[in-house]
Amino acid sequence: MAKRVLVALGGNAIKQPEDKGTFEEQMRNVEIASQQIAQLVKKGYDLVITHGNGPQVGNLAIQQEAALDQVPALPLVALGAMTQGQIGYMMQQSLQNILQGSKQVATVVTQVVVSENDPDFGDPTKPVGPFYTEEEAKSFSTSRGWIMKKVKPSGEKAYRRVVPSPIPLRIVESKAIKKLVEAGIIVIASGGGGIPVLEKNGKLIGIDAVIDKDRAGARLAKAVEANILMILTDVDYAMVDYGKPTQRPLKKLTIAEAKHRLLEGQFGAGSMGPKIEAAIGFVQEGGEKAIITGLGSAVDAIEGKMGTHISIK
Repeated sequence: MAKRVLVALGGNAIKQPEDKGTFEEQMRNVEIASQQIAQLVKKGYDLVITHGNGPQVGNLAIQQEAALDQVPALPLVALGAMTQGQIGYMMQQSLQNILQGSKQVATVVTQVVVSENDPDFGDPTKPVGPFYTEEEAKSFSTSRGWIMKKVKPSGEKAYRRVVPSPIPLRIVESKAIKKLVEAGIIVIASGGGGIPVLEKNGKLIGIDAVIDKDRAGARLAKAVEANILMILTDVDYAMVDYGKPTQRPLKKLTIAEAKHRLLEGQFGAGSMGPKIEAAIGFVQEGGEKAIITGLGSAVDAIEGKMGTHISIK
């Protein structure tokens, strides 16, 4: 039986920092990512793919504001759904072209249940959308109920909207996704961490929030009984003393070592930290191992030649 791998791809891999964000640029980047992912398929692995959407949601948010005098702005939860469809389309078409019909690829627009009692709803910190002046921030706070925070020490536009980033509890469509995987289909799901929803009186209700895609990816990996969680990012290894002269790559970590390094503050809260936390959670819940590596190193990493490998011992 083929091993099942959950591949979590960062949103910045789809829109590079130096890119303008044109469709052509993003499609080119997706094709580069798809070449690596296709190599895993050709080696016999069953794949489920998830991805980030931060740059794409940010651009959509700017477009919403710019067109306010012509059409009503859509809520953040809808922008998440829109980018799931956009990026899913790009990835499934690219993979279909590479694999030439040897595998079917399907995107599932995915909802993820969160708790309204999650502490992040009490003090949101996740910035989304464009920067605003202090006057604009006060206006949106009053008119839309947005929570606005100063995120730059100076400058005319120093404020951004902040939203909660709650812990993912359950993938709503997990059974459907698992059936597709068992049928031999490559599934793209839970994009951008999934569409955040609350469960109230037996109904699902969308809520404006941003779920960390690596944490949601670990939850999805567990739901589809993946053997391996592979997080593809912009570095080949998690590092000790990152950015310092003493920095060095971590090639293998036990759960205990990963927790210790996390408590030491070795992994940034907005960067490597959530990836390590997701890896720990996945392995603790029965996953064989988690791998963190660079986008171009997926094949070498799964063969043990690259990347940070996290396991029980």
